[in-house]
Amino acid sequence: MEISKLKMNIDLFLAFFRVGLLGFGGGPAAIPLFHREAVVNYKWMTEDEFGDTLALGNTMPGPIATKMAGYIGYRVNGVIGCIVALVATVVPTAILMIILLGILQKYKGLDWVNSMSAAVVPVVGVMLAIMTWDFFQKSGKALGIGRAILFTVIAIVLLEILNIHPAFVILGILIISLTSFKKGGDPK
Repeated sequence: MEISKLKMNIDLFLAFFRVGLLGFGGGPAAIPLFHREAVVNYKWMTEDEFGDTLALGNTMPGPIATKMAGYIGYRVNGVIGCIVALVATVVPTAILMIILLGILQKYKGLDWVNSMSAAVVPVVGVMLAIMTWDFFQKSGKALGIGRAILFTVIAIVLLEILNIHPAFVILGILIISLTSFKKGGDPK
């Protein structure tokens, strides 16, 4: 194996190992960590490419963390990169689950255990809010601020009030965008 490919695989492993270890709260909580590793730290993709990957990943079945890791790993270093990223994302988490759930089950009645679990939630919330604001700004630049606000309001109504599955909402907005608007926010 070439040294550059070996280095790519080591980078993939370290990046997704960190995501796997620090992604408390499930797949959505890990998305800002994926963003940090793929866009900010290693520059494997641009903001737009990450946003497109995330949007399409949410339209497909299965956990978002494995889909993101598999795709980014494949994009960086083909099938081997995909496997490395998936192993780095899943294996540490599975091992930690086995160890930590055993400990938490043993001490679940203690206050410090419950406080420790609750303390992580605000941090994850801030990470998601920062990423949401970044996506909104990007959307405003691409679509124009009026359409970005309109699509945001429509998404909130469909997702939170009407409880429509996110895959259908993303797919619908993609179809509307492809058929109605060209880049820059001007109608065809």
